[in-house]
Amino acid sequence: MNYSDPNEPIVVLDFETSGMSPLQGDRAIEIGAVLIRDQQIADRFQSLINPGFLITREIEMVTGINNSMLSDAPDAATVMTDLSRFIGSYPLVAHNASFDQKFLESEFSFIGKTRPYNFGCTLLLSRRIYPDMPNHKLETLIRMKALPVNGKFHRALADAEMTAALWLKIIADIATEYNFDGVPFEVLKKLCKVPHEKVGEFLKETAEELRSAPPDTTGSLF
Repeated sequence: MNYSDPNEPIVVLDFETSGMSPLQGDRAIEIGAVLIRDQQIADRFQSLINPGFLITREIEMVTGINNSMLSDAPDAATVMTDLSRFIGSYPLVAHNASFDQKFLESEFSFIGKTRPYNFGCTLLLSRRIYPDMPNHKLETLIRMKALPVNGKFHRALADAEMTAALWLKIIADIATEYNFDGVPFEVLKKLCKVPHEKVGEFLKETAEELRSAPPDTTGSLF
């Protein structure tokens, strides 16, 4: 397989939402995203989003976002148009990516953007690389791996920044343990689906493959 450059930029994002499912009418109320380039955060995007209805007290308690804040926020079409420009065609990462992906695709569908998006997931990766953690919530992983706590958990930009730090930590730990010079996005995406008992075998074989055939550095394969 021809892998892409391990230093290819990616975007890490996080949504705060009015509930758990866009199929039940829930909408995004905040988006945070960071661009990782050369193993560090190179750019940021953040906005509250007015969903067009009042959110519940429960959501206010979890996120710290209230209806007064949202009443002055831009509408979803405005924010999603700006987010689309920020994302471009970069691969995407989120913690529990299936949740963020369904909201991203739902919100983008309202502005006529329906292409698939290429996601990696720090939740699935952490379950394979750190199997002995008490749980694999973002806050637990950040604290157990002694990573910086940037702001308040359950605010979108802070969560995106901490997810980015976790993503880079996972890459560093894989590279050290399995002797990678760099870990391409495709390897990490495939690793999310590898059975737990085969993780070591998969990474050893892939590291050997990459040493014999270094990745392409001409850009994304997506």
